[in-house]
Amino acid sequence: MSKKISLADWQQQLAGSAATEHSMANQPAKTAQADLVYSTAGGRIKAEQSESLQGERYADGALRIKRETKGRGGKTVLTITGLTGTTAELTTLCTELKKKCACGGAVKDGVIEIQADKREFVAELLQQKGYKVKQAGG
Repeated sequence: MSKKISLADWQQQLAGSAATEHSMANQPAKTAQADLVYSTAGGRIKAEQSESLQGERYADGALRIKRETKGRGGKTVLTITGLTGTTAELTTLCTELKKKCACGGAVKDGVIEIQADKREFVAELLQQKGYKVKQAGG
């Protein structure tokens, strides 16, 4: 984890490293951007995050489609678990399912949530895409 410093300290380090860059032209320069916490030009600086895989695959390789209503104000939501992939891949699949079902949905912690009670239809769509599907729960 990098040490957080103020903008004034960062600028001072940057000015100091610029002076030493001329004397050490053959050595790679250390980027001070990693230590920057806040800038008046852009606000809070967030570190770049790499795309990581989300979701957990089941041992049998099948996706689980589960109907849930608990904790959702009585509304029915389908959750699709067992998918692995990057956030972008899961979001793309979720968007396609939402368009086909004409409903809302989201990707949360590697789980696709579809705001409709169309389990058979969603299972059929996923099977057409080549996934092995199991219906779980009630």
